[in-house]
Amino acid sequence: MAKRALEDAAAALGTALGVPVEPTPRLEEALTHASASSVARPHNERMEFLGDRVLGLVIAEALYEAFPNASEGELAPRYNQLVRKESCAAVAAGLNLGDLIRLGRSEHATGGRRKTAVLGDGMEALIAAVYLDQGMDAARKAILRLWGPLIKAAAAAPAPQDAKTALQEWAQARGQTPPKYEVLERSGPDHAPVFTVAAQMKDGARAEGKAQSKRAAQQAAAAALLARLAPDHAAAAKDGA
Repeated sequence: MAKRALEDAAAALGTALGVPVEPTPRLEEALTHASASSVARPHNERMEFLGDRVLGLVIAEALYEAFPNASEGELAPRYNQLVRKESCAAVAAGLNLGDLIRLGRSEHATGGRRKTAVLGDGMEALIAAVYLDQGMDAARKAILRLWGPLIKAAAAAPAPQDAKTALQEWAQARGQTPPKYEVLERSGPDHAPVFTVAAQMKDGARAEGKAQSKRAAQQAAAAALLARLAPDHAAAAKDGA
């Protein structure tokens, strides 16, 4: 990325995030998709890994403070809803982050700047860049500024029910045993694994789900199975990440 373009991106992002964003090599890495990487130009997957953890900690702290009497079971679905890739992508879209991410030619041609995965990963990588260059206080300030409206909405709304809980309650209401979950496959690099999990009822009804953690893959499998067995019930449940 040209020096002037990186400086302009840093200035625009600093205004949006409410914290200084420096035009450093880390920022350039955060804004580089794997499709545009090279030996001399690292991509943002490692930073996405770190940013995901920083985001998770800040959101967990925010929910812990916002819901002092909530149990872990009540906090978890709200947390999952706030840190899931779709939420990260929505925040990124609000920043027009897609316009700043360097993409390879084929990724650009297929609409990469609007893809949930590209935007979500880019948002998490940007959080990592702020954390590494400015520290945790700056990262926390930026996250709370960007996610503030989502946290307020979560506080005002009833806690969403996660798919695993919804499926278990649906089964128990019909005198059936809860589903069993089985990890079928683990693929991908160590820093970004993909788990394939199957959810199966005693009568053989079965569905699979994929995600970057076992827990999220179980939720995806439960959501898929619930959608197959009870579409109306599934509409009220959220697929937690």
